[in-house]
Amino acid sequence: MTHFQEPTADLRDWLARAEQIGELQRVTLPVDPIEEMSAITYLAARQPASPAVLFDSASSPLGFRHLWNLFGPSVARTAITLEASPSLPALALIRQTKEKLKQGIAPHTVPQEGAPIYQNTLTGDQIDLLALPIPRHWPRDGGQYAGTADAVFTRDPQTGAINIGTYRMMIQDERHVGLSLAPGKDALRHIHQAWARGESLHVAAAWGIDPLLMVAGSQSLPPGVSEYDFAGGIKGQPIEVVRATCSDLLIPARAEVVIEGVIHPHATREEGPFGEFTGYYGYKDLNCPLIEVTALHYRHQPILTNALMADFPSNEQSAFFSTIRSAKIWNDLDKLGIQGICGVYCPPAAAGAFGMVVISIEQKYAGHAAQALALAAQVPGGAYITKWIVAVDHDVDPTDMNQVLWAMATRATPADDIDILRNTRGSPLDPAQNPPEKRFFGSKALINACKDYRNLHDFPARTLLRKSVYEQVAARWQEYGFSGPVPEISVFEPQEGGSAPAE
Repeated sequence: MTHFQEPTADLRDWLARAEQIGELQRVTLPVDPIEEMSAITYLAARQPASPAVLFDSASSPLGFRHLWNLFGPSVARTAITLEASPSLPALALIRQTKEKLKQGIAPHTVPQEGAPIYQNTLTGDQIDLLALPIPRHWPRDGGQYAGTADAVFTRDPQTGAINIGTYRMMIQDERHVGLSLAPGKDALRHIHQAWARGESLHVAAAWGIDPLLMVAGSQSLPPGVSEYDFAGGIKGQPIEVVRATCSDLLIPARAEVVIEGVIHPHATREEGPFGEFTGYYGYKDLNCPLIEVTALHYRHQPILTNALMADFPSNEQSAFFSTIRSAKIWNDLDKLGIQGICGVYCPPAAAGAFGMVVISIEQKYAGHAAQALALAAQVPGGAYITKWIVAVDHDVDPTDMNQVLWAMATRATPADDIDILRNTRGSPLDPAQNPPEKRFFGSKALINACKDYRNLHDFPARTLLRKSVYEQVAARWQEYGFSGPVPEISVFEPQEGGSAPAE
């Protein structure tokens, strides 16, 4: 498969690469953004290829086009976004991304006259958001939602640091947008700080972006860590930014669509519900901060990026969130000095990779598995929502759920190997917690599906292929009449070498 040498320049470059690897579907027929686009996306994501879908009709106001299913369940498109080879398997991509998280590269500011985002600008009464082809995703959504694959920019009133987040934004009227924020999010903290001073807060949002900024904005980074630096470290070069026209915010210079606006003190409006990543409708926000839009910037024939939140595999965040969250948890464990971590994986089917973490470890001391489980449950990358944390031995591929379930069935004893953490960080979007006011607190199950360390050397030997026999069979796979690649095996009978643990 193609390996791209230069970093992705912007969304249009990203689209060209997705098309080059055969993972872009162009739809040129007119399609209604009210539920019809999301219905096509929901079904397309269930195809084996699960392509990104570009609704390319130029008949919409201002020439807007729509991109859906940017990532879907595609590891290859996630790899393109993370500046990696699209042929990398999931665990190798996670490992490579983890290493990239160790460095940050600050953004580079370009002059306004050279920024593509300023090709077109509307201000004041020129702006009519109701005239734009903004989608409604689900029948019971509270309204039309713009830029669900977005990046929202605010500045901390105390420190001046810029934060990038990814939040849902419902169109309220011609010039107002709701900004729905879960408790604990940095943008909400910035809003409350400004309001406490009796001040308004400037905000900007990119509704058509390089997908890497969506990845960066969706992560819970430590205070003082810039999402621009985070994204630059992954890209391997600075993100190009430009000063906003109505504030001192820095916005992506090569974005497709950007709104600028202001949230006045205590200005709120009812918002939602919205079909969320859990596959259920989320809450109705009764006091959603209200943005008054002061400027709308867009490139010629702009592309609006839309993220469908749904059950797997039609969940937009599934593959990219699985990769970046796994890498971040693994990186957190490395920083804590935990030995023997061979892999970390957040299964994309587990509510957009939020619900479960699997850790593969080479056990080196008594209590090693229990330590890894407890820490993975509470590090910054894994604390939010996660309900199930499973530890497996290093002969088990954490990205292969068949192997994980096999390990749980043959190496774990429920009475001895399951612990519960209570009153952990939850989410208002968790439909399992009722009444709803309980949802801010959650619980986590720690499942030790590793061999019992006390009997590690006496544990029954696993049935494994000889490496020499596997290689003989693999060499004649097509001759036997089988199509497709030979299934990969990485663990073999130890008496003939290989990577299996000593018995």
